[in-house]
Amino acid sequence: MHTMWKGSVSFGLINVPVRMYKATESKDVRFRTLHKTCQTPIQYHKICPTCEVEVKTEDLIRGFEYAKGQFVVIDDEELAELSKTRSDTLDIVYFTNSSEIDPVYYDKTYYLAPETNGRKAYALLAQALGDTQKIAVAKTVLRQSESLACVRMQNGVLIVQTLFWPDEVRETGELPYVNQAMEVAEAELDMAVKLIEQLSKPFDPDLFHDERRQQIEQLVEQKLQHIDTKQPAEAAQKASSDVVSLMDALQQSLKMTQSPVKGRKRSSKKTS
Repeated sequence: MHTMWKGSVSFGLINVPVRMYKATESKDVRFRTLHKTCQTPIQYHKICPTCEVEVKTEDLIRGFEYAKGQFVVIDDEELAELSKTRSDTLDIVYFTNSSEIDPVYYDKTYYLAPETNGRKAYALLAQALGDTQKIAVAKTVLRQSESLACVRMQNGVLIVQTLFWPDEVRETGELPYVNQAMEVAEAELDMAVKLIEQLSKPFDPDLFHDERRQQIEQLVEQKLQHIDTKQPAEAAQKASSDVVSLMDALQQSLKMTQSPVKGRKRSSKKTS
């Protein structure tokens, strides 16, 4: 796992040195956008419409649009100055019951692992949270943005879940129809409750899988096999031996199919 944050959990006079790791990862199949004619990946350029020139990365600055077309410039040093006093600590404000936090507030999830010199303090906090069945409400700065979070224990591991700020959670008042009273027959309600009870069982995540992603991966594999059967023996030997995913293999194969036409005039006749 890649360490995305290093600091300490602070509560009272106790500091727990920790490292933060992402608890989840997206496994959605990602595609590159290619030119239909030659299947070359498309490049995107940053263009200034006023100067009509391409702008390099080192020439970009950050601006906040306070009025239409009017900006105030904020540089990296100014943002770093605002966050540096709190960026290395996750400060616990108080403890509460998990039921007190509506799940709509939850954003991203991370694991915390102790540093070598913080193992005992880590175990102490984890066991205390487990024994009291409490979670900690905390504040910190991640990537120059102040974050509200909660810390809980699961199977001996401290887990951080960032929370949306209250003004980031939309009100339900503008939703159509949901706030209008509707008559529900008692017999219908009884049947609905019975149906829910009959279909209730413990949550088992292993029962679910992303069928669409599997279908896309199978389609890619089928196409990759078809491409491989068309490869000349000499070109096939050039394939990288450390391809670790279907998408990487597909991109490598596409490059090999394009290599014979480089350096000479492209024929207008389509190949099969």
